[in-house]
Parts: sequence; structure tokens; C-alpha cells
Amino acid sequence: MSGNRDPNDPGYSGRTEPTLGDLDRLDRPQPAATPNDDLPRMKVEPDYRRATPPAGRHRHKHKGRGWLVPVLLIVVIAAGVVLWFNQGSLRGLVPRTDFDDVLHRAQIALQQGRLDGTDGTSARELFEAARALEPDNDSARQGLNDVGRAEISRADAALRAGNLDEASQALTNARELLGGGSDVDRLTQAIAKAQVNNGQTDTLVAQAQQALNDNKLEGPEGAAALYQRVLTAEPDNAVAQHGLDQVGDAMAAQIQKALSANDVAAASAGVDRLSALLPNYSQLPILRASLSALQVQASSTLNDAISQGNDALRAGRIDGAGNDTALARFKAALAIDPDSAQAKAGLGQVAEALIVQANAAIDSDDSDRARSLLAQAATLAPGSADLVAARARLGQADGESTTAQQDDTTTAAPVAITPQQQIQVADMVRRAKMAASRGDIMSPPGDCAYDLYRGALAIDGNNQEALAGLQGLSGLVQHQFNQALSSGNLNKAGNLFDALSNLAPGDAGLLPSRQRLAYAWLDQAEQQLDSGDRNNAALSLEQGRRLLPDDPRVRELAARMQGGG
Repeated sequence: MSGNRDPNDPGYSGRTEPTLGDLDRLDRPQPAATPNDDLPRMKVEPDYRRATPPAGRHRHKHKGRGWLVPVLLIVVIAAGVVLWFNQGSLRGLVPRTDFDDVLHRAQIALQQGRLDGTDGTSARELFEAARALEPDNDSARQGLNDVGRAEISRADAALRAGNLDEASQALTNARELLGGGSDVDRLTQAIAKAQVNNGQTDTLVAQAQQALNDNKLEGPEGAAALYQRVLTAEPDNAVAQHGLDQVGDAMAAQIQKALSANDVAAASAGVDRLSALLPNYSQLPILRASLSALQVQASSTLNDAISQGNDALRAGRIDGAGNDTALARFKAALAIDPDSAQAKAGLGQVAEALIVQANAAIDSDDSDRARSLLAQAATLAPGSADLVAARARLGQADGESTTAQQDDTTTAAPVAITPQQQIQVADMVRRAKMAASRGDIMSPPGDCAYDLYRGALAIDGNNQEALAGLQGLSGLVQHQFNQALSSGNLNKAGNLFDALSNLAPGDAGLLPSRQRLAYAWLDQAEQQLDSGDRNNAALSLEQGRRLLPDDPRVRELAARMQGGG
């Protein structure tokens, strides 16, 4: 190419056309002083300097891609932020070596027909182990259902081959895994008829009588089930009919004993079982009437005790001698119904009131009274966040520091903390916040938000960040509980509810949260029952019963399951 020329040059014509010069002279030797060849002059640098391009040339070469560096930096930062705030979900992507290995071995055992056993290698044992590792995993639950269906097939094959003992054992396994169903009922009747046809009626009757003598009334091998198997094949068998009446009498005696002891829960459960087993039992109406009267009486007494406890709370009669205090009334309510959620919430409110009094005593420099009040509160609500905060204040007021592991003891330590302790407290508070954000509120021990905040306050009881974090845990847990419930993760919601009950036992939101969780379990139980998954339906029902044992939905669903509906 030609070089730049001065427009004022007389030889300049306004445009210089590009030229390659005299190509014929390229292969001829050139003299030292090269004449003008119409090419621009070029300065050749020494070889040792050619490794690094000239600065101007380097800038020109990369000028068009200079935007890449800031864009890549932004991408890296954004990715880091996403990873940070999604640690919990990303953690779930980590391979679950133990669970996957157990599940794989369970599936192999199922394919090979090793359905049940006691050596830890059967499909049922392995699927149960997998479910223990991850209770919410659908693959483990489905695996157990598949084992139950395989047991149904095994029972059918054994029945066709005339092997009634094997058919009965397979049916028992299927009933335990599936909880019942049309195939279980069909096989129960078919095996019973086959046993009668083979002359085994006397054997079944003898087994039923022995179970009755051993007070083994219920269950697949209980007296009631054995007598019913005989009646399935021989509806007019007088011995079996009389035996079933004896089973009803024994169950009625147990119910009557519970009624005499004013044990509403046991009596109610007994009536439900008896009505499902023998709906036409002659004494059942009388037992139901007695239970209803006891329930009305117990409910009235319970409601009165709770109401009186709330009145005493509002009047400021928290504790002390006599039976008219809130503490005494709520304890009386729990004696009537140990599962009463309202009575438990009342005791939580008593604990919070005692903590408030203790804080006032600390403000008045009355450490002895504060210590006594906090000790009493600890018997009612040992996990209360407010209790921990008050103890930290008391330790600082006394010039002492409590340890996170020993709630009721103190060790002398100066109020002023060292720079090293300040760093330690700051690190524990930081870790506590991280644990809280990923849902580790009350566990694992020592590395959960609750323990880390307590540890920080054990060193510096006046640390406002630790105090605020600890007392804010209940609000965070409530939020996480709502999310878990909305997403259908009921096991996680249950753990969070338990944490909330410990952190804030007097929280007014506990009762509605308990009901929401219980109804979610019952909804799930109904869905599982409708789909034929009776085994998991029973587990879900039990979770709902634990939360609201006296709820009508619990009784209705229990009756439906026991009745085979």
C-alpha cells in the first residue's frame, strides 16, 4: 500500500492508487541503499523485540472485543449470587449415594422375587430402609406398594397350586403393605374357602380360640380375623359365630374399663375398632351412649379449665399457691386431656408471662427473683427463645456467662469480652443467620441457628444482633412453615411446627397452624386411600390424629379405613 502524502505536494493528484510495486525485483539481490520503489518506508525491528506486539497494534487488535471482560465479570458475579441464594435447592442435587444404593438393591431384589425376609436383603426390608432415609421419597413408597402387589401375585399362585400355608403368609404380607383393598379381600375369602374345603376348619377355630385366650383380639392373626375367615367360608358356622361374640365381649370389657377411668381417648378408639369389626354387636349402642356422655362431660370440664386459665392470665394471676392461678388451671386441663392443644398453648403463655416478670426483675437488679422465675419458666417451655435471651441478660447482669450446653448453671466470667471473643461471637452470629436461611433452626445440634445464637449469647449476653436473631427465629420459622405447607412438604412442615412450638410456645398462631397441618395430613390420607394406597394412608392419618386426636375428620377417616371403604 502507498503511504500518506501531503495534499500540498505538487505531485499530489488528489488520490493515490494502491500498488504492489515491481514484483520482478523480489527475487533479485538488493543493494544496501534501496532506490525509490514507490513503496512506503518500513522500519524493521530486531528479532528479539518481535515477540511483543507494539502497544498501538495490540490495542487496535482487541479494541472490538474490549466489552467481553466486564460482561464476563458480570456473568460470574450473577452466577455466584444465584448459587449463594439457592444453596438449599442445589444441595438437593448432590448425589444421594446411600439412598440410591439402597433403592437400587431393593429394585433388584424385587425383580429377583426376594420379597420378604429377615436378613436385610429382601425387597421389603430394603425399601423400608430407603423410606427411613427419605420419608417423603415417592420411589420408596411406590416400591413398597410394588412389593405388596407382588405378594398378591405370590398368594394367587400358591393358592392355585394348593399351597395354602404359603398363600396365607403372602396374603398377610400383602395386607401389611397395602393395608387392605379388593384383592386382599378376595384372597382372604378364597383362602378361607380353600382351607374349609381341605378340612382345616377345626385348625382355624383352634387357632382363633388360642388367640382369644392370649387376649390377641385384633390384627391379621388375631382371634377376630381368624373367626371371620371361618365365617367367610361357612357363614352358618355356630362355633365361629360364638367365638366372634366372645371377641366383642372382650373388646367391650376393655372399653368399659377405659370409660370407668374417664379415659376418653382410649374409650373412643376402642368403640371405633369394635364398630368396624362388629357393626351389629349388641352392646355397641350402649357403649356409644356412655362414651358420648363422658365426652360431653370431659369437654365441658376441659373447656371450663381452659377458660378459667385464660381469665387468670388476664387478671395477672400467673402462678403461686391455690387453684385459681393460670398455671394450676392449665395443668388441670392437661390432666383431663393430655393432648389438648389449647391447654398446651396456655402453659406456653404462662411461661412467657414468667419470662416477662423475670426481665422486669433484672431491670430492678433483683437477680434472685429473676433466676427463680426463669427456672420455673424453663419447666414449661425449655426451648423458648425469650427464655434464652432473658438468661443471657441475667448472666450479664450478674457478671457471669452461661454456657450453651448448661442452661441452669453459670460460670464466673467478666462482662467485658476480649477482641478474640468479639470475633468468635460475630462468626457465630453469621453462621446462625446462614443456618436459619437454609431451614436449620433447631437441628442439627450445635450447628443450627438456635444453638449458634445461644452460644453467641453465652459469650456476650448483650449482643443485640444475636438477641434480635434469636427472637426473630419464630417469625422466620412461621414463614418457612407456610411455604412447606403450600408446597405439600408435610414432613418438613411438621418439623418446622415442632420448632415453632418450642421457640414460641405462647404464640397465638400455633393453634391455627396446628389445624392447617392436621387437615393437610388428612387430605393426603384421603387421596392415598382413594388411590388404593392404604398403607401410606394409615401413616398420614396417624400424623393428623397426633395433631388433632379428637377432630371429627379423624374419626370419620379412621372408620372408613377400618370398614374397608
